[in-house]
Amino acid sequence: MFIRGAALTLAAVSGFALVYYQTLSNQFEGAITVKDNSSLVEKLPVQVETPPPTDGAAGRALNILLLGSDVRTGGNARIGGDLGGSTSMRNDTTIIMHISADRSRVDLVSIPRDTIVTVPTCTFHDGDTKKGWTGKFNIAFANGGERGDPSEAAACVQHTIQQLWGVPIDHYVVVDFTGFIHMIDAVGGVPMCIPERIVSKKAKLDLQPGAQILDGYTALAFARLRTAETGNVTGSDLQRIDRQQELLYQLARTAMAKNLLTDVGQLTQLIRAGAESLTMDPTIGSTDYMLGLAFSLRNLDTDNITLTTMPWEYERPSYNVLIRPEAAQLWDDLINDRPLSVLGADDGWDNARDESLSGATQPTAPPSDNAEPDRKSVEQILAECTV
Repeated sequence: MFIRGAALTLAAVSGFALVYYQTLSNQFEGAITVKDNSSLVEKLPVQVETPPPTDGAAGRALNILLLGSDVRTGGNARIGGDLGGSTSMRNDTTIIMHISADRSRVDLVSIPRDTIVTVPTCTFHDGDTKKGWTGKFNIAFANGGERGDPSEAAACVQHTIQQLWGVPIDHYVVVDFTGFIHMIDAVGGVPMCIPERIVSKKAKLDLQPGAQILDGYTALAFARLRTAETGNVTGSDLQRIDRQQELLYQLARTAMAKNLLTDVGQLTQLIRAGAESLTMDPTIGSTDYMLGLAFSLRNLDTDNITLTTMPWEYERPSYNVLIRPEAAQLWDDLINDRPLSVLGADDGWDNARDESLSGATQPTAPPSDNAEPDRKSVEQILAECTV
Protein backbone atom coordinates (compact mmCIF):
# COMPACT_ATOMS: atom_id res chain seq x y z
CA MET A 1 0.00 0.00 0.00
CA PHE A 2 2.89 2.36 0.84
CA ILE A 3 4.49 1.73 -2.53
CA ARG A 4 1.21 2.33 -4.32
CA GLY A 5 0.61 5.59 -2.39
CA ALA A 6 4.12 6.80 -3.08
CA ALA A 7 3.67 6.09 -6.77
CA LEU A 8 0.41 8.06 -6.88
CA THR A 9 2.06 10.98 -5.08
CA LEU A 10 4.98 10.96 -7.51
CA ALA A 11 2.58 10.91 -10.45
CA ALA A 12 0.61 13.84 -9.05
CA VAL A 13 3.74 15.91 -8.46
CA SER A 14 5.08 15.05 -11.93
CA GLY A 15 1.75 15.97 -13.50
CA PHE A 16 1.69 19.33 -11.71
CA ALA A 17 5.23 20.07 -12.82
CA LEU A 18 4.38 19.21 -16.43
CA VAL A 19 1.30 21.45 -16.45
CA TYR A 20 3.32 24.28 -14.91
CA TYR A 21 6.06 23.89 -17.53
CA GLN A 22 3.55 23.87 -20.39
CA THR A 23 1.88 27.01 -19.03
CA LEU A 24 5.18 28.91 -18.92
CA SER A 25 6.12 27.57 -22.37
CA ASN A 26 2.82 28.71 -23.91
CA GLN A 27 3.20 32.17 -22.41
CA PHE A 28 6.76 32.41 -23.72
CA GLU A 29 5.87 31.26 -27.24
CA GLY A 30 2.83 33.55 -27.26
CA ALA A 31 5.08 36.54 -26.74
CA ILE A 32 7.10 35.75 -29.90
CA THR A 33 6.03 36.92 -33.37
CA VAL A 34 6.40 34.04 -35.84
CA LYS A 35 6.31 34.56 -39.65
CA ASP A 36 7.92 32.52 -42.44
CA ASN A 37 10.21 34.55 -44.74
CA SER A 38 12.00 31.64 -46.45
CA SER A 39 10.44 32.51 -49.82
CA LEU A 40 12.11 35.96 -49.72
CA VAL A 41 15.67 34.68 -49.32
CA GLU A 42 17.71 33.26 -52.19
CA LYS A 43 18.79 29.75 -51.33
CA LEU A 44 22.41 28.66 -51.64
CA PRO A 45 23.00 25.63 -53.85
CA VAL A 46 23.00 22.45 -51.84
CA GLN A 47 26.42 20.86 -52.01
CA VAL A 48 25.21 17.30 -51.59
CA GLU A 49 26.51 14.76 -54.10
CA THR A 50 23.87 12.25 -55.15
CA PRO A 51 25.32 8.73 -55.10
CA PRO A 52 25.14 6.88 -58.45
CA PRO A 53 22.59 4.07 -58.86
CA THR A 54 23.79 0.71 -57.57
CA ASP A 55 23.93 -2.37 -59.80
CA GLY A 56 22.01 -4.98 -57.82
CA ALA A 57 23.60 -7.79 -59.84
CA ALA A 58 27.16 -6.47 -59.94
CA GLY A 59 29.76 -9.07 -60.89
CA ARG A 60 27.18 -11.47 -62.28
CA ALA A 61 26.29 -12.15 -65.92
CA LEU A 62 22.59 -11.77 -66.75
CA ASN A 63 20.28 -13.25 -69.37
CA ILE A 64 17.13 -11.21 -69.94
CA LEU A 65 14.32 -12.63 -72.07
CA LEU A 66 12.75 -9.94 -74.28
CA LEU A 67 9.36 -10.80 -75.78
CA GLY A 68 7.08 -8.86 -78.10
CA SER A 69 3.38 -9.65 -77.71
CA ASP A 70 0.71 -9.18 -80.39
CA VAL A 71 -2.17 -9.17 -77.87
CA ARG A 72 -5.10 -7.20 -79.35
CA THR A 73 -6.95 -5.97 -76.26
CA GLY A 74 -7.35 -2.30 -75.33
CA GLY A 75 -5.31 0.17 -77.35
CA ASN A 76 -3.46 -2.66 -79.10
CA ALA A 77 -6.63 -3.54 -81.03
CA ARG A 78 -6.57 -0.16 -82.76
CA ILE A 79 -2.96 -0.74 -83.82
CA GLY A 80 -2.85 -4.42 -84.73
CA GLY A 81 -6.50 -5.05 -85.54
CA ASP A 82 -9.35 -6.14 -83.28
CA LEU A 83 -9.71 -9.90 -82.75
CA GLY A 84 -13.19 -9.66 -81.25
CA GLY A 85 -12.00 -9.15 -77.69
CA SER A 86 -9.84 -12.28 -77.62
CA THR A 87 -7.18 -12.23 -74.90
CA SER A 88 -4.99 -14.81 -76.64
CA MET A 89 -1.51 -13.70 -77.60
CA ARG A 90 1.39 -14.71 -79.79
CA ASN A 91 4.89 -13.33 -79.99
CA ASP A 92 6.70 -12.28 -83.12
CA THR A 93 9.91 -11.40 -81.30
CA THR A 94 12.01 -13.48 -78.90
CA ILE A 95 15.45 -12.18 -77.92
CA ILE A 96 17.84 -13.31 -75.22
CA MET A 97 19.85 -10.28 -74.06
CA HIS A 98 23.08 -11.40 -72.41
CA ILE A 99 24.91 -8.82 -70.28
CA SER A 100 28.45 -9.85 -69.38
CA ALA A 101 29.51 -9.96 -65.74
CA ASP A 102 32.02 -7.12 -66.24
CA ARG A 103 29.34 -5.04 -68.05
CA SER A 104 31.64 -4.54 -71.06
CA ARG A 105 29.58 -6.58 -73.54
CA VAL A 106 25.95 -7.06 -74.55
CA ASP A 107 24.84 -9.89 -76.88
CA LEU A 108 21.31 -10.03 -78.27
CA VAL A 109 20.36 -13.38 -79.78
CA SER A 110 17.09 -13.70 -81.71
CA ILE A 111 15.22 -17.01 -81.86
CA PRO A 112 13.16 -17.33 -85.07
CA ARG A 113 9.47 -17.91 -84.35
CA ASP A 114 9.28 -20.56 -87.10
CA THR A 115 12.03 -22.74 -85.56
CA ILE A 116 10.84 -26.33 -85.21
CA VAL A 117 11.26 -27.44 -81.58
CA THR A 118 9.59 -29.62 -78.96
CA VAL A 119 7.67 -27.32 -76.61
CA PRO A 120 7.43 -28.84 -73.11
CA THR A 121 4.36 -28.91 -70.89
CA CYS A 122 3.88 -25.51 -69.25
CA THR A 123 2.30 -24.56 -65.93
CA PHE A 124 -0.16 -21.77 -65.06
CA HIS A 125 -0.28 -19.84 -61.78
CA ASP A 126 -3.16 -21.97 -60.47
CA GLY A 127 -1.24 -25.20 -61.06
CA ASP A 128 -3.05 -26.23 -64.25
CA THR A 129 -0.84 -27.32 -67.13
CA LYS A 130 -0.82 -27.06 -70.91
CA LYS A 131 0.65 -30.00 -72.77
CA GLY A 132 3.26 -29.08 -75.36
CA TRP A 133 4.04 -30.65 -78.70
CA THR A 134 6.52 -30.45 -81.56
CA GLY A 135 5.98 -27.43 -83.77
CA LYS A 136 7.07 -23.82 -84.25
CA PHE A 137 8.84 -22.06 -81.39
CA ASN A 138 6.12 -19.42 -80.93
CA ILE A 139 3.71 -22.15 -79.79
CA ALA A 140 5.34 -21.77 -76.36
CA PHE A 141 4.20 -18.16 -75.92
CA ALA A 142 0.73 -18.94 -77.29
CA ASN A 143 0.34 -21.94 -74.95
CA GLY A 144 1.37 -19.97 -71.88
CA GLY A 145 -0.63 -16.92 -72.93
CA GLU A 146 -3.92 -18.62 -73.78
CA ARG A 147 -5.51 -17.15 -70.61
CA GLY A 148 -4.31 -13.64 -71.39
CA ASP A 149 -1.57 -13.42 -68.74
CA PRO A 150 1.79 -12.23 -70.20
CA SER A 151 3.71 -13.58 -67.20
CA GLU A 152 2.41 -17.10 -67.89
CA ALA A 153 3.29 -16.72 -71.57
CA ALA A 154 6.82 -15.61 -70.65
CA ALA A 155 7.18 -18.50 -68.20
CA CYS A 156 6.38 -21.03 -70.93
CA VAL A 157 8.98 -19.50 -73.28
CA GLN A 158 11.54 -19.39 -70.47
CA HIS A 159 10.82 -23.02 -69.59
CA THR A 160 11.16 -24.01 -73.25
CA ILE A 161 14.54 -22.27 -73.65
CA GLN A 162 15.94 -23.76 -70.46
CA GLN A 163 14.70 -27.24 -71.30
CA LEU A 164 16.02 -27.16 -74.89
CA TRP A 165 19.38 -25.44 -74.48
CA GLY A 166 20.11 -25.06 -70.78
CA VAL A 167 20.41 -21.26 -70.98
CA PRO A 168 19.40 -19.82 -67.58
CA ILE A 169 16.99 -16.89 -67.79
CA ASP A 170 17.31 -14.35 -64.95
CA HIS A 171 14.58 -11.89 -65.94
CA TYR A 172 11.84 -11.44 -68.51
CA VAL A 173 10.21 -8.41 -70.16
CA VAL A 174 7.06 -8.54 -72.31
CA VAL A 175 6.15 -5.46 -74.35
CA ASP A 176 3.03 -4.97 -76.45
CA PHE A 177 2.34 -2.65 -79.39
CA THR A 178 1.47 0.48 -77.41
CA GLY A 179 4.43 0.05 -75.06
CA PHE A 180 6.83 -0.18 -77.99
CA ILE A 181 5.36 2.96 -79.59
CA HIS A 182 5.49 4.99 -76.36
CA MET A 183 9.09 4.05 -75.59
CA ILE A 184 10.32 4.87 -79.11
CA ASP A 185 8.55 8.23 -78.95
CA ALA A 186 10.01 8.87 -75.48
CA VAL A 187 13.55 8.84 -76.92
CA GLY A 188 12.53 11.07 -79.82
CA GLY A 189 12.38 8.33 -82.47
CA VAL A 190 15.00 6.06 -84.03
CA PRO A 191 17.44 7.23 -86.75
CA MET A 192 17.43 4.72 -89.62
CA CYS A 193 18.95 4.35 -93.08
CA ILE A 194 16.30 2.85 -95.35
CA PRO A 195 18.02 1.33 -98.44
CA GLU A 196 15.02 1.48 -100.80
CA ARG A 197 11.42 2.57 -100.92
CA ILE A 198 9.08 0.28 -98.97
CA VAL A 199 5.32 0.40 -99.49
CA SER A 200 3.00 -1.96 -97.61
CA LYS A 201 -0.75 -1.41 -97.53
CA LYS A 202 -1.19 -4.10 -94.88
CA ALA A 203 1.38 -2.48 -92.59
CA LYS A 204 0.19 1.06 -93.51
CA LEU A 205 3.79 1.87 -94.30
CA ASP A 206 5.29 4.10 -96.99
CA LEU A 207 9.00 4.76 -96.49
CA GLN A 208 11.23 6.69 -98.85
CA PRO A 209 14.88 5.58 -99.15
CA GLY A 210 17.50 7.46 -97.19
CA ALA A 211 18.24 8.75 -93.71
CA GLN A 212 15.23 9.45 -91.50
CA ILE A 213 13.93 9.27 -87.96
CA LEU A 214 11.12 6.76 -87.40
CA ASP A 215 8.53 7.66 -84.79
CA GLY A 216 7.02 4.97 -82.58
CA TYR A 217 4.12 4.04 -84.85
CA THR A 218 6.29 3.86 -87.97
CA ALA A 219 9.04 1.94 -86.15
CA LEU A 220 6.49 -0.66 -85.02
CA ALA A 221 5.14 -1.06 -88.56
CA PHE A 222 8.72 -1.44 -89.84
CA ALA A 223 9.56 -4.03 -87.16
CA ARG A 224 6.42 -6.12 -87.86
CA LEU A 225 6.55 -5.86 -91.66
CA ARG A 226 6.14 -9.17 -93.53
CA THR A 227 4.65 -8.21 -96.92
CA ALA A 228 5.02 -5.22 -99.21
CA GLU A 229 3.98 -4.15 -102.70
CA THR A 230 7.23 -2.22 -103.15
CA GLY A 231 10.65 -3.15 -101.77
CA ASN A 232 12.71 -6.26 -101.07
CA VAL A 233 10.31 -7.76 -98.52
CA THR A 234 10.07 -11.52 -98.95
CA GLY A 235 7.68 -12.39 -96.13
CA SER A 236 10.44 -14.29 -94.32
CA ASP A 237 10.46 -14.14 -90.53
CA LEU A 238 14.28 -14.23 -90.73
CA GLN A 239 14.27 -11.11 -92.86
CA ARG A 240 11.99 -9.43 -90.34
CA ILE A 241 14.47 -10.32 -87.60
CA ASP A 242 17.17 -8.51 -89.60
CA ARG A 243 15.06 -5.35 -89.60
CA GLN A 244 14.30 -5.68 -85.91
CA GLN A 245 17.98 -6.08 -85.06
CA GLU A 246 18.95 -3.02 -87.08
CA LEU A 247 16.21 -1.07 -85.31
CA LEU A 248 17.42 -2.23 -81.88
CA TYR A 249 21.03 -1.38 -82.72
CA GLN A 250 20.13 2.15 -83.78
CA LEU A 251 17.92 2.50 -80.70
CA ALA A 252 20.90 1.56 -78.51
CA ARG A 253 23.09 4.12 -80.29
CA THR A 254 20.38 6.75 -79.81
CA ALA A 255 20.13 5.99 -76.09
CA MET A 256 23.90 6.37 -75.74
CA ALA A 257 23.95 9.56 -77.83
CA LYS A 258 21.40 11.08 -75.45
CA ASN A 259 23.20 9.78 -72.34
CA LEU A 260 20.14 7.82 -71.24
CA LEU A 261 22.30 5.32 -69.34
CA THR A 262 23.67 8.02 -67.02
CA ASP A 263 20.77 10.49 -66.87
CA VAL A 264 18.46 9.14 -64.17
CA GLY A 265 15.71 11.63 -65.02
CA GLN A 266 15.61 10.74 -68.73
CA LEU A 267 15.84 7.01 -68.08
CA THR A 268 13.03 7.14 -65.52
CA GLN A 269 10.88 9.00 -68.05
CA LEU A 270 11.61 6.31 -70.65
CA ILE A 271 10.64 3.53 -68.24
CA ARG A 272 7.43 5.31 -67.29
CA ALA A 273 6.54 5.85 -70.95
CA GLY A 274 6.09 2.14 -71.48
CA ALA A 275 5.22 1.12 -67.93
CA GLU A 276 1.54 0.45 -68.57
CA SER A 277 2.36 -1.81 -71.51
CA LEU A 278 5.26 -3.72 -69.96
CA THR A 279 5.10 -6.92 -67.95
CA MET A 280 8.26 -8.07 -66.17
CA ASP A 281 9.46 -9.95 -63.14
CA PRO A 282 9.49 -8.05 -59.82
CA THR A 283 13.27 -7.69 -59.65
CA ILE A 284 13.87 -6.02 -63.00
CA GLY A 285 10.54 -4.25 -62.53
CA SER A 286 12.10 -2.32 -59.64
CA THR A 287 13.09 1.16 -60.82
CA ASP A 288 16.17 1.13 -58.56
CA TYR A 289 17.35 -2.18 -60.03
CA MET A 290 16.78 -1.06 -63.61
CA LEU A 291 18.48 2.30 -63.11
CA GLY A 292 21.46 0.61 -61.43
CA LEU A 293 21.82 -1.92 -64.23
CA ALA A 294 21.62 0.80 -66.89
CA PHE A 295 24.19 2.94 -65.08
CA SER A 296 26.57 -0.03 -64.88
CA LEU A 297 26.58 -0.10 -68.70
CA ARG A 298 27.58 3.55 -69.05
CA ASN A 299 31.02 2.67 -70.51
CA LEU A 300 29.63 0.15 -73.00
CA ASP A 301 30.90 0.71 -76.52
CA THR A 302 28.64 0.01 -79.49
CA ASP A 303 31.45 -2.16 -80.91
CA ASN A 304 30.75 -4.53 -78.03
CA ILE A 305 27.04 -4.89 -78.82
CA THR A 306 26.43 -8.03 -80.88
CA LEU A 307 23.07 -8.71 -82.51
CA THR A 308 22.67 -12.10 -84.11
CA THR A 309 20.27 -14.96 -84.73
CA MET A 310 20.56 -18.50 -83.48
CA PRO A 311 22.37 -20.44 -86.27
CA TRP A 312 19.65 -21.75 -88.58
CA GLU A 313 18.80 -23.12 -91.98
CA TYR A 314 15.61 -23.49 -93.99
CA GLU A 315 13.77 -26.77 -94.25
CA ARG A 316 12.85 -27.29 -97.92
CA PRO A 317 10.27 -26.84 -99.32
CA SER A 318 8.30 -25.70 -96.25
CA TYR A 319 10.71 -22.90 -95.27
CA ASN A 320 10.31 -23.86 -91.64
CA VAL A 321 13.48 -23.07 -89.68
CA LEU A 322 15.83 -25.80 -88.48
CA ILE A 323 18.57 -25.41 -85.88
CA ARG A 324 22.12 -25.84 -87.12
CA PRO A 325 24.65 -27.80 -85.01
CA GLU A 326 26.69 -24.61 -84.51
CA ALA A 327 23.90 -23.27 -82.27
CA ALA A 328 25.19 -25.50 -79.45
CA GLN A 329 28.42 -23.46 -79.39
CA LEU A 330 26.53 -20.18 -79.25
CA TRP A 331 24.47 -21.35 -76.26
CA ASP A 332 27.61 -22.61 -74.53
CA ASP A 333 29.19 -19.17 -75.01
CA LEU A 334 26.18 -17.50 -73.38
CA ILE A 335 26.08 -19.96 -70.49
CA ASN A 336 29.79 -19.42 -69.77
CA ASP A 337 29.77 -15.65 -70.37
CA ARG A 338 32.18 -15.76 -73.31
CA PRO A 339 32.12 -13.51 -76.39
CA LEU A 340 30.09 -15.23 -79.10
CA SER A 341 32.32 -17.44 -81.25
CA VAL A 342 29.66 -18.22 -83.89
CA LEU A 343 26.85 -16.16 -85.38
CA GLY A 344 23.74 -16.98 -87.36
CA ALA A 345 23.23 -15.71 -90.90
CA ASP A 346 21.01 -12.80 -91.85
CA ASP A 347 18.33 -13.08 -94.50
CA GLY A 348 19.31 -10.06 -96.52
CA TRP A 349 16.57 -7.46 -96.17
CA ASP A 350 19.01 -4.90 -97.55
CA ASN A 351 21.60 -7.23 -99.12
CA ALA A 352 21.77 -10.23 -101.42
CA ARG A 353 20.21 -13.27 -99.80
CA ASP A 354 22.72 -15.18 -97.64
CA GLU A 355 21.76 -18.45 -96.03
CA SER A 356 25.24 -19.47 -94.85
CA LEU A 357 26.71 -19.00 -91.40
CA SER A 358 28.81 -15.88 -91.08
CA GLY A 359 31.58 -17.84 -89.36
CA ALA A 360 33.45 -17.24 -86.12
CA THR A 361 33.75 -13.85 -84.51
CA GLN A 362 36.90 -12.57 -82.86
CA PRO A 363 36.45 -11.50 -79.23
CA THR A 364 36.94 -7.79 -78.73
CA ALA A 365 38.90 -6.41 -75.82
CA PRO A 366 36.64 -4.76 -73.22
CA PRO A 367 37.20 -1.03 -72.69
CA SER A 368 39.17 0.01 -69.63
CA ASP A 369 37.36 1.71 -66.75
CA ASN A 370 38.73 5.06 -67.88
CA ALA A 371 38.06 4.60 -71.58
CA GLU A 372 35.61 6.99 -73.21
CA PRO A 373 33.20 5.01 -75.41
CA ASP A 374 32.50 6.30 -78.89
CA ARG A 375 29.31 8.35 -78.82
CA LYS A 376 27.82 9.73 -82.03
CA SER A 377 24.97 12.21 -82.06
CA VAL A 378 21.71 11.44 -83.85
CA GLU A 379 22.78 13.85 -86.59
CA GLN A 380 26.07 11.98 -87.05
CA ILE A 381 24.22 8.64 -87.16
CA LEU A 382 21.94 9.98 -89.91
CA ALA A 383 24.95 11.36 -91.80
CA GLU A 384 26.38 7.84 -92.10
CA CYS A 385 23.57 6.89 -94.49
CA THR A 386 24.82 6.85 -98.08
CA VAL A 387 21.59 5.80 -99.83
